[in-house]
Formats: sequence, C-alpha cells, structure tokens
Amino acid sequence: MNMTKRHETRGGGVALVVLAALFWGLSGGVGGVLLASGWDPFVVSFYRGAIGLLFVLGWLSLRPRRSGLASGRLWFWAVVAGIGVAGNFSFYFLSIAHGSVAVAATLMYCAPVFVYMVSFLCGLESQTAAKWVAIAVVMAGIGLLTQIHDVGSGGVTWPGVAAGLLAGLSYAIFIFGFKNAGRHGSPQAILAIAFAVVCLVLVWPGEAGQFAAVPRSAEWPLFAGLGIFGAGLSFLFYIAGLNRTPSTVASVVAMVEPVTASLFGVIVLNQVLAGPQVLGMALILITVTTLSMHSKSAGAPTMKNPNHGEKTKQRT
Repeated sequence: MNMTKRHETRGGGVALVVLAALFWGLSGGVGGVLLASGWDPFVVSFYRGAIGLLFVLGWLSLRPRRSGLASGRLWFWAVVAGIGVAGNFSFYFLSIAHGSVAVAATLMYCAPVFVYMVSFLCGLESQTAAKWVAIAVVMAGIGLLTQIHDVGSGGVTWPGVAAGLLAGLSYAIFIFGFKNAGRHGSPQAILAIAFAVVCLVLVWPGEAGQFAAVPRSAEWPLFAGLGIFGAGLSFLFYIAGLNRTPSTVASVVAMVEPVTASLFGVIVLNQVLAGPQVLGMALILITVTTLSMHSKSAGAPTMKNPNHGEKTKQRT
C-alpha cells in the first residue's frame, strides 16, 4: 500500500514538473507572437514578471509561515535570483526577436554546461575526459544549431546567439541565488522578492509608451497568459512537483520546454529549421540532460538551470 502511494505521489510530481516545463515552453512561443506584433522585449518581460509577482504574493499570503523575510541573507540572495530572472526573461525574448524560438530555447538549455566550465575553473568540480567530451559535443551542437559557419542564414544572427547564451547564464545565476536564499526562507518569499526585482530592473530599458499601451491593446490576453502560465503557475507547479520527483527524472522531463518552444515556433510562427540545426538541437538536448542526470547521481555541484531538476529542500 505504501509502495502504491509512493508511486502515485511520484507520478503526480512528474505531472507537475511536465506542466511547468510545458508552460515555460509555450511562454517562449507566446512571447514570439507578441514580439512579431511589434512589442518591445523588455515590455513583454516586464509584464511576464509583474503578473507572476501577483501570483507569488497570493501564494505568500496563503502560506506566510517561516517566510524568512526578516533575514538579510534571504533578501540578498533573493535579489541575486531576481537579477537572474530579469536577465533570463529579457535575453530570452531578445534572442527570439533576433532569431527564432527554437534556437533561443535550445541555447538557454545549455546553462549547465557553462556552470560545469565555471566549476572547473573554480575547482568546485572534478575534471574528467567524459565531461570534456560532453562539453565538446554541446559546443558542436551549438555550432550546428546556430549555423556558425554561415550566421545570418536561416534567421540566425550573432545578437540572437549571444542573447540566447546570456539567457542560459542568467538562468544559472537565478538558481544559484535561489538555492542560497532557500537556506533562509520559503520559496514563495524568495520568488516574491525576485519578481519584484524583475519589475524594478526591466521598467527602465523598456519603451515607456508601450508600458501604458498594453492594458488597452488587443494582445492583452496574450500578456495575461504569458504571466499566468509562464511565471505564476509554472513556478508554483515546478516547486511543488520537484518535491515529489527524483532529480534524474526531472532532468529528463525538462526537455519538454525546449521541444515545446521549438514546435510552437515551427508550427505557429512558421519558423524553419534546417537538417543540421535539428541535429545540433538533438545533440544539445541529449547531452545536457545526460550531464544533469550524471551530476545528480554523483552528487556533483548543483548550480543548474531550474528546469533541469535542481532539487533543494525548501521551507514551506
């Protein structure tokens, strides 16, 4: 009986993680639609964070116990996490604006590889031939995906590539801040501060006229959906699901995000991927997922993309 309950709990956790990854993937596609309509990437990112903030504040009001808001360390690391989220949202949409949804989503998925490289340099991670081979395979995948030999063809540009990689780096900053803040308070308190930072950071570079125009625009439902599913429910589902899901399983189901985003770009936005680009995407997704699974089974440092199954004990 206990075994059955355990399987049911695990299955429910996997479903929540899949839903979160699906929502994150769709958010890239919805963002692509808004960008194609002429909306500024920073404005799109701001409203995604602002609506997400409302959800998280509601979560915090329902579960206020042991929030840790009196801790200065929680505030410091939550602000770091917020800067990471702001960078991730804005660079992701900038990458889509200068390229395609599929390329942006897959480049963002490379975050753990860069974390491994930084860990090597800092002596936090042991270097092995297998890990360097995996990193080389990902780099080869990036070359195929971005068509580095002929940047400018297939809708891929240098600004789009750079922004996509910076989105992945920002993701790593977010999880680093979130993980450290988690020692001092609840996830809802951390996310409330982080999303508030997102709003404060992104209000400056965005086009002032567009901020006021969003509530009166015909695309307002898309903005609302982007914030509700791409920042509100997705983070809630992800944290709840991760508490019931093995990290290795979460690493695999995380591939739902870039695959969903890529399919949205191809089917809805009519963005085309050449054969070598599809091969590069497959190399990146498989290798990064394998690296993430190996890291968790071996107890390696876990400064990972939050969509890769980072599992930390949080106060709720």
